[in-house]
Amino acid sequence: MRFHPLAHTAFFAAATALATAPALADADQDKGFAAQVEGSEDAITGTVRITPTASGVMRVSVDLEGVPAGPHGIHIHETGDCSASDFKSAGGHVAGDAKHGVSVEGGPHPGDLPNAEVGSDEKLVVTHFNERLTADHLTDDDGAAFIVHSGADDYESQPAGDAGARIACGVFEPAS
Repeated sequence: MRFHPLAHTAFFAAATALATAPALADADQDKGFAAQVEGSEDAITGTVRITPTASGVMRVSVDLEGVPAGPHGIHIHETGDCSASDFKSAGGHVAGDAKHGVSVEGGPHPGDLPNAEVGSDEKLVVTHFNERLTADHLTDDDGAAFIVHSGADDYESQPAGDAGARIACGVFEPAS
């Protein structure tokens, strides 16, 4: 996997951000959230897990197969609904009060993640740490979803990085 160095740096926690990260109840600390991801043509399958760390930063672990080779934007979207054939029912990125992308002032969104480079084996296996994402983003009234896009996120186009069509989706549920 390759990623933009600026994106990588932006997702690691600063000490001041960690001090203000909301904590989950002790019973939920180890469980986190999981999404069973499926593609629009059923070729893409796998799981995404979001787990809070002891520091308050969320660990996002992606393990998918059947993803076409090349760069793909991956994001946490604001609505836990994958019912539309184009997955637009998942809404936009979890945005908070931020702009999209690490290359713009006021960014990134809490739902922004670095691009993932998929090789010829069609496996997308990455782990990222996200200091802006909170359990509240995943557990609000309409939930949240994980989306894989057909192309790379440019880290600056508003509102979502011009990453192309949504090719896979999964709704987050509390992990058991």
